[in-house]
Amino acid sequence: MNHPKKTFQESYVYPNGTLIIEGPLTEQTLASYRFHARLTSFRPAPAQKDALLKITTLPEGRVIVVRDQDTIVGYVTFVYPDPLEHWSSGNMVDLLELGGIEIAPDYRGYGLGKALLRLSMADEAMENYIVITTEYYWHWDLKGSGLDVWQYRTMMEKMMNAGGLVCFTTDDPEINSHQANCLMARIGENVPSDSIESFHRLRFSNRFMNE
Repeated sequence: MNHPKKTFQESYVYPNGTLIIEGPLTEQTLASYRFHARLTSFRPAPAQKDALLKITTLPEGRVIVVRDQDTIVGYVTFVYPDPLEHWSSGNMVDLLELGGIEIAPDYRGYGLGKALLRLSMADEAMENYIVITTEYYWHWDLKGSGLDVWQYRTMMEKMMNAGGLVCFTTDDPEINSHQANCLMARIGENVPSDSIESFHRLRFSNRFMNE
């Protein structure tokens, strides 16, 4: 189940000028933009741009960006969970994972992450999906942010809340390996009840669904 990708665009005023939040991008549009050299949280910037280009070609793949003129300075991605992950085991066509969100260091502190998520979820197509994110503290930029693990957890939670994602309990052992880790999700208004039940079964593989 893949819904039409209607590109939206919105201006975002910040202290140094005006940025554009745009997406979901096509492969051609993304390729035409430059990629900020400091978007390196996951891999070197050129390799990360290549990864985003591949996501745009996936039927379900969505890439929403923040750009300063023709330079991408931030992005968020949505894809199906990796086939090797527990969250793909339900074979749900209406379960998307927030694959990554990143803002270039010079542009942090202006609410761009929250704006990216708010606008991503304003897309009517997202009402047809359950969107999850698995937050693991070892993926966080603790050194670069200067925050401790709990401060960073609070920051991430507030950012995800801006997109309507809230914390859900789970018995997933990797998430439960540290108290700062968490599962967050947003259930779209049009998601059928059987898909919601499948999601709850994924949350609790032992079938105990205690909230």
